[in-house]
Amino acid sequence: MKKVLTMSLLFIMMIPLTGCWNRVELNELAIAVGLAIDKVKENEYMVSVQVVDPSEVAPKQGSTGRSPVTRYRAKADTIFEALRKITTVAPRKIYLAHLRILVIGESVAKEGIAKSLEMLSRDHEVRSDFYIVLARNIKAEQILKFLSPIEKIPSQKMSKSLEVSQSVWAPTRTVQMDQLIADMTSDGKAGVLTGVKYTGNKKVGQSRENVEKSWPEAHLQYTGIAVLKKDKLVGWLNEEESKGLNYVLGDVKNTVGSIKCPKGGSAVIEIFRAKPNIKVTFQNGKPAIHIHNFIEENVGEVRCDIDLSTTEGIKALEKSSEQTNEMIIKDSVKHAKKLRADIFGFGEAIHRASPKAWKSLKKDWYEKGFVELPVTVHTTVKIRRTGTTGNSFVTELKE
Repeated sequence: MKKVLTMSLLFIMMIPLTGCWNRVELNELAIAVGLAIDKVKENEYMVSVQVVDPSEVAPKQGSTGRSPVTRYRAKADTIFEALRKITTVAPRKIYLAHLRILVIGESVAKEGIAKSLEMLSRDHEVRSDFYIVLARNIKAEQILKFLSPIEKIPSQKMSKSLEVSQSVWAPTRTVQMDQLIADMTSDGKAGVLTGVKYTGNKKVGQSRENVEKSWPEAHLQYTGIAVLKKDKLVGWLNEEESKGLNYVLGDVKNTVGSIKCPKGGSAVIEIFRAKPNIKVTFQNGKPAIHIHNFIEENVGEVRCDIDLSTTEGIKALEKSSEQTNEMIIKDSVKHAKKLRADIFGFGEAIHRASPKAWKSLKKDWYEKGFVELPVTVHTTVKIRRTGTTGNSFVTELKE
């Protein structure tokens, strides 16, 4: 009896240890690193995938001369169907776990991107750590045709370029799926996406000729930030307005900008730290937003007559930088109000400050509350370093 019970127990324990019953071999998968979604008709999508050719990416002796990536596409009523339909031309099933970039076409964004993201957010194979961008003045599938220099895999190039651009330039944003969905479904914050466009010779950019030259004839360039209202595209911020958005959100890690000198000319400053503080106040039951931005910066270039060896000269540049920063943020807020989209999350700030007040405000927040919301901006700038030289030698040459 004891032996029977022991064998029964061992059998029961072995049930969950069924091994690799659902395994899929690597040579049975097409690893997708880029995905593009365009709208073809009212209820039809064009889905394009950029698939890695492992034999061309792995280091080895010699090369076959093939492209490191292959592109497939298919049309269907839904994203899921289109991805499965691709297997009619691709020899392997599309595997999305290593997706690096999702490019959405303007045609999709104008009608709403929620349906395009639903399948990706539901699929257990898809991770949410890829970046989402919006194709600007071009179909999304055209972006995936581009062959990039330096990085062998174009989608990897796009992903890294977006990360670097946000960290050292500032008018771009890295947006992942979970963050975008949270913003789109929030009552007090609108979603945004960085735009991407083609520059140069499109035909050459889609061939190996583009990566065989020291000066590529075509590039992919991130430009502007798209503003979404719920899940629909309502407008674009320009470069300065995009930078103003990141200042308010506290996502400016490093950037440079030009400011005016008191006696004419300009200077270029490098901002290496920017910390915003957003405060909500109420007067007669109506909210107001107060933004205080503390910035630390270095002097990077001087093209004016100013004495940086004196406290007065430093203070003058600090004041000019403060005025410039305040203007950038105010212009960004002004444009967002015009689009009636709270991309700064002021509504969420009011909700945190007073849930009771927000309950009565959220119903008409975009159409009335946000548009009429008083927003004041104050910036404090501290210049930490002026470089290895004092006054510019350019001034001496003019004399």
